[in-house]
Amino acid sequence: MLYINPDNPQPRLIKQAADALKQGAIICYPTDTVFGIGCDIYNQKAIKRIYQLKRRPKNKPFSFMCSGLKNVSEYCFLSNMAYRLMKKSLPGAYTFVLPAMKIVPKIMMSKQKTVGIRVPDNTICQHLVEALGNPILNTSAATEDGEPFRMAYEVEDVYGSRIDIIIDDSASVSPGLSSIISLVGDEATILREGKGDTSLFY
Repeated sequence: MLYINPDNPQPRLIKQAADALKQGAIICYPTDTVFGIGCDIYNQKAIKRIYQLKRRPKNKPFSFMCSGLKNVSEYCFLSNMAYRLMKKSLPGAYTFVLPAMKIVPKIMMSKQKTVGIRVPDNTICQHLVEALGNPILNTSAATEDGEPFRMAYEVEDVYGSRIDIIIDDSASVSPGLSSIISLVGDEATILREGKGDTSLFY
């Protein structure tokens, strides 16, 4: 368990978590929606561990976290429309579906070569991605019934040693899933209403 300040994350602890990710660790971290579980998107062994942990079918790829819009543009094709809408809404409680660049590992792409992207409004998440140097896989930490965890100790109680590092910011995450917006076509399509305000995309 790592206790990290949510407003001013300690660089030493961020580096410790990022170094662990580089070595193939699975971590749990607070976001602006629910606790997330993730790993380095370039570590296939760690990704397979998360598939097992979540009992998720292999044909259902995970989304990943970027540190900001500039970082997103390195991994996804952004139309003018997509750029404009994302600039208006990020960071925030959204998952954007976008066409993937070749730099994205195939295991992270759908059959349509799209990916789900998150830029959470959470300082710890942004610092982690920057320290790692590339995106972090993102999936929700929840019970088998799909109930999201509110506190870090709940994650530890359920997953235990199957997660290598749990980041606790000593705050209760306000549970609620992200809104999912597809920006693949000529206009935005709302795939799921969540915490993020979707009125921006009508």
